[in-house]
Amino acid sequence: MTTPAADRARYDRATAHLDAPLAIVDLAAFDANADDLVRRAGGKPVRVASKSVRCRALLERVLARPGFAGIMSYTLAESLWLARSGFEDVLLAYPSTDRSAFAELAGDPKLAGAVTVMVDDPAQLELIDAARAGGTEEIRVCLELDTALQLLGGRIRVGARRSPLREPAQLAELARRVADRPGFRLVGLMAYEGHIAGVGDAVGGRPLRSRAIRLMQAAARKELAVRRAETVRAVRAVVPDLEFVNGGGTGSVQSTAAEDAVTEIAAGSGLYVPRLFDNYTSFRGRPAALFAQPVVRRPGVGVVTVLGGGYPASGAAGPDRLPVPYLPEGLRYDPQEGAGEVQTPLLGAPADDLRIGDRVWFRHAKAGELCERFEELHLIEGDRIASTVPTYRGEGRTFL
Repeated sequence: MTTPAADRARYDRATAHLDAPLAIVDLAAFDANADDLVRRAGGKPVRVASKSVRCRALLERVLARPGFAGIMSYTLAESLWLARSGFEDVLLAYPSTDRSAFAELAGDPKLAGAVTVMVDDPAQLELIDAARAGGTEEIRVCLELDTALQLLGGRIRVGARRSPLREPAQLAELARRVADRPGFRLVGLMAYEGHIAGVGDAVGGRPLRSRAIRLMQAAARKELAVRRAETVRAVRAVVPDLEFVNGGGTGSVQSTAAEDAVTEIAAGSGLYVPRLFDNYTSFRGRPAALFAQPVVRRPGVGVVTVLGGGYPASGAAGPDRLPVPYLPEGLRYDPQEGAGEVQTPLLGAPADDLRIGDRVWFRHAKAGELCERFEELHLIEGDRIASTVPTYRGEGRTFL
């Protein structure tokens, strides 16, 4: 493990011939994070969440490593593009209403064999059939289980509002509908516990909140493990040859992998390790994806201004959705301005050592969303650029 100061020196040397803004991925950190995901998965394959990577070259790199198998995609158009590019196992994690893409899927045996779509409502089956446009290929289907923790008879809910299917009997009934409907084959079950996998349990400076999160997550893990196992049994009673049961996320890999009912783990953010993954007790990753903004002004003592950098992440708006100044250490936002669209003042003692043209390295709050801002990623080995590869955006693909 190198020090942040040594990393900064490496990144500056590697990119000295380039103009900022620019984005990099440190391949040593990326590979180390991949190894850690596999270790925590305990022998179960890790399906890579493409929305957290958004770069075909890096998807290929991680899928070439032992312990990884398949992609979890985020739109149907992306799923088809990846399948046409040679990825053979693509699970779409969200329902779609893309009629033209469904027509393409139903009309192409290669795509239909590679892509699995998400369903949690019979109306989605109706939409797919209406969109076939004469295509007769069998559509692979996955059902999603709602994982939210409900307390006090459902009056308190903790967890994302995703699938309406919560009870084992509900999923078994939809499984029967899929099994009885020509043109569809049920192959999988998914349950994403975002309130466990995507919520840090060690919030800096907030020990009481951190303890409350840990207590909530312990209760949620226990409740979900029982309900997920019951759901799998109920669905397998209808479709015995179910191919996979997907669960987890970067923050819950080891606890989800410990459930016998789960056959594979989903993860993606843990490859880049954005700032939202700093507050976990279950693992420690290495920041791998960074972006650099150039210093363009020195307004006064203890202040520099960099170009742009206002790249907020999705989710409930708040300070934790902003990128964080990372290198040199010790810089912070001006609370009156924050991260700006075209300029960002940064405060702190390190500002006095920065000159016009120097770089400040940032970490995005989330993982793949960084790639919506940049057309290419410079892949760093040591203190050199090993290669430069396009992001989805760089390939002209902006799916959402």
